[in-house]
Amino acid sequence: MSEQKPKLVLLPGLDGTGELFIDFVKAFPDALEVVVVRYPVDIHLSYVQLSELVDAAIPVSEPFVLLAESFSTPLAIQFAATSPANFKGLVLCAGFASSPITGWLRFICSKLAPMAFRMAIPDFGIRLSLIGADAPPSLLAAVRAAISSVQSTVISARVREVLSCDKRSELERITAPILYIRGEQDRLVRVRCLAEIMKIRPHVVVMPVDGPHLLLQREPRQTAEIVVKFIEQLG
Repeated sequence: MSEQKPKLVLLPGLDGTGELFIDFVKAFPDALEVVVVRYPVDIHLSYVQLSELVDAAIPVSEPFVLLAESFSTPLAIQFAATSPANFKGLVLCAGFASSPITGWLRFICSKLAPMAFRMAIPDFGIRLSLIGADAPPSLLAAVRAAISSVQSTVISARVREVLSCDKRSELERITAPILYIRGEQDRLVRVRCLAEIMKIRPHVVVMPVDGPHLLLQREPRQTAEIVVKFIEQLG
């Protein structure tokens, strides 16, 4: 009897809708079952509260791999540190264990977040910070639609969660294999965040990909292939 293949559970980025995973999920082979976790669009849940939502979505009776994108990476680290049953591996994309912004800039971002998301983000801002200057118009529209579907108060509260997070002690307790996928053109989560993770867990497998912050959206096929290879090597 062949060993059961792990499911792949996806935790979304800042918008929390899971809608931006569509092309990424399509890039996986049919044999791999993918579960997308979605966060509320009209109510803010802290990382602690979101952990309960994630717990409910995890297939604890079956082997699984957890993949978290950006905003969700501290949540995934927190979850992985508990060594849940049937947990086989962790994938972090644009990940961080503590605030990716430090010093006086973190203070300013925390204060400006409530005002910044009350207004529509200009196209150049989305391209510059999230998807790259040469991103197709269809991706720009998808990102704008995902952000617009979430209440601005929820988005700004999630930004403040990111700015105050610190899961370094939880990272130390993870025993499962970890894959880190990094966009080499990422303007939001800098290489310092990876260096911090590797200082704690030096055996993290790092896969750099030429792309921006929303790497799974810009390079769905390439990143899906990386994840599939990681899952195959686990077993």
